[in-house]
Amino acid sequence: MDYTLQFGDVLARWPLLLEGLWRTLLFSAAAIIFGLVIGVFGALGRRARSRAIRYAVTAYVEIIRNTPMLIQLFIIFFVLPTIGIKLSTTEAALVAVVLNNGAYVTEIVRGGIASVHPSQIEAGLSLGLSRTRVFMSVVLLPAIENVYPALVSQFILIALGTSIISAIGADDLTSMANVIQSETFRALEVFIVIGIIYFFLTLLYRALFAGLSILLFPHRRRQGKAVWA
Repeated sequence: MDYTLQFGDVLARWPLLLEGLWRTLLFSAAAIIFGLVIGVFGALGRRARSRAIRYAVTAYVEIIRNTPMLIQLFIIFFVLPTIGIKLSTTEAALVAVVLNNGAYVTEIVRGGIASVHPSQIEAGLSLGLSRTRVFMSVVLLPAIENVYPALVSQFILIALGTSIISAIGADDLTSMANVIQSETFRALEVFIVIGIIYFFLTLLYRALFAGLSILLFPHRRRQGKAVWA
């Protein structure tokens, strides 16, 4: 059967596409920033002296990493109201993507912290640095540097994974694509356009994280090391 691609009706609805892209960027930024915060504290929790804290964090990580994000989203949006916790579609989507990303980042950061040799910590303390300064400068920053490529990959995956929030009606790029498709009946054209947008969004994130690595780890550039190595 012959089919002629017609993008005119789809592109004519560019304000919807722009709004969806903006919302996707906001969801992605929230997932990345708050997921990183959860990941750092989660990694510390996995190494805490308290057995209760270790077990609680481990349970969180294992449950999230071994269940589909879609199921997590449905539980937060459809199940929590049955026990009196009612969230809007936007709130439920934010909670889902942040908690999901936080679990994966926890394991990545934990691996980075484990790669820092204890002698470096002892050296920092012997120089008179406070424990907070030692943690930030001697432990956390080198740990992030060691696992930076893995973190970037996870952040890009969660940015693309935010498309799943359209399943509960949260407004994002994929949700707007569904609206346009229902109005124009040009499903192929709509999702070709959306796919292209997501592709260039990924390239944008890669460029931003590459630039951020130069700011955070300038010595890597001076030593001639690749940004992603």
